Amino acid sequence: MIASSIEQHRKEAPPTVRCLIVTVSDTRTLETDKSGQLMRELLEAEGYVIVGRHIVKDDYAGIQQLLRQAGDDPQVEAVLLNGGTGIAKRDTTYEAVRDVLDKELQGFGEIFRFLSYTEDIGPAAILSRAVAGVYRDKAIFSMPGSSGAVKLALTKIIIPELKHVMREIYKDVT
Repeated sequence: MIASSIEQHRKEAPPTVRCLIVTVSDTRTLETDKSGQLMRELLEAEGYVIVGRHIVKDDYAGIQQLLRQAGDDPQVEAVLLNGGTGIAKRDTTYEAVRDVLDKELQGFGEIFRFLSYTEDIGPAAILSRAVAGVYRDKAIFSMPGSSGAVKLALTKIIIPELKHVMREIYKDVT
């Protein structure tokens, strides 16, 4: 019964989602950003629309400013960030994203770390502070910046559920 409800929700979901890709890095450029390019390729291959791609320094205020701009942009429905989710002093993505969210999707980080543990990196998965949620009717997903982490998050969690997430966000919008 629950599975049929989920399948019904997926059928009612929008056919595509307009995504903004953000790489948080002090050193990468659009030319050297393999993870951002991988995000673009994986999303476009599944019919998602990329409305922009940015590099932002690992700076709390800068990340928040970009998220607020995305929140004001009617072309952006989802923001997918990679990088800056570790525990180094310079890693501020988690705090910047968490502090702007209207609602947090705790399951994203939990499932991402579980999959990372079982399929990829073992107990080092505890070092990831992946986070997701909703900000101003936009889906926000933040994941580590390695290509392996991006591929795992997109193929196992985000791509299969993003349209469903948007359906849930839109059903409450008047």
